[in-house]
Amino acid sequence: MPTVFDQPNNTPSNTKETKQTGTSFPTPPGIEMSEIFPGVVKPIVEETVISWKSPSRPFKKRQKKYFSTLTTIVLLLTLILVFSGQMLAVAVVLAVAFMTYVSTSIPPHEINHSITTYGFRLENELYHWEELGRFWFEEKFGQIVLKIEVYRFPNRLTLIINNTEEKAEIKSILSEVLLNQKPKLTAVEKASEWLQKKFPLELEGA
Repeated sequence: MPTVFDQPNNTPSNTKETKQTGTSFPTPPGIEMSEIFPGVVKPIVEETVISWKSPSRPFKKRQKKYFSTLTTIVLLLTLILVFSGQMLAVAVVLAVAFMTYVSTSIPPHEINHSITTYGFRLENELYHWEELGRFWFEEKFGQIVLKIEVYRFPNRLTLIINNTEEKAEIKSILSEVLLNQKPKLTAVEKASEWLQKKFPLELEGA
């Protein structure tokens, strides 16, 4: 007498056989795949696209009027803070005043800039493309300034461009990778801009 075990099993199996399609995608130009490790891309040699040398920061030679006005403001602020017992604030004011004096009295040295296939190089410091955001151009002290967002310290790169031809070439290259867009001013930048307009330390053209 046949039992349940002798009957053929017509119940569909839950196990599905998968078949690899073997679909392959074309390798982008300039990219080589490893012959030993499947799916691994061979390292790409860094190549310089453009390089230039310029001052490390914008600079304008100040007149004596600028330093005398700055000294007067610092002394007044210091006296007010001392009488109010804000000694920590006094130290901050003096530190900022010293940094301002150094940056406005000592001309910047020249440094090497280069755009490579890896990213942006300032001397020996490399900022990879993945770390960079938007870029835009400004003018300060009659100099062309390139600014680039960075997702690590110092958060923003400030570079001097020597002339309009160099600016056009750099803009064309960066636009292939980064977005050319100037961000909105932060609250601190707006306050700084307002103070510079309302209380200039030096007369225009001086």
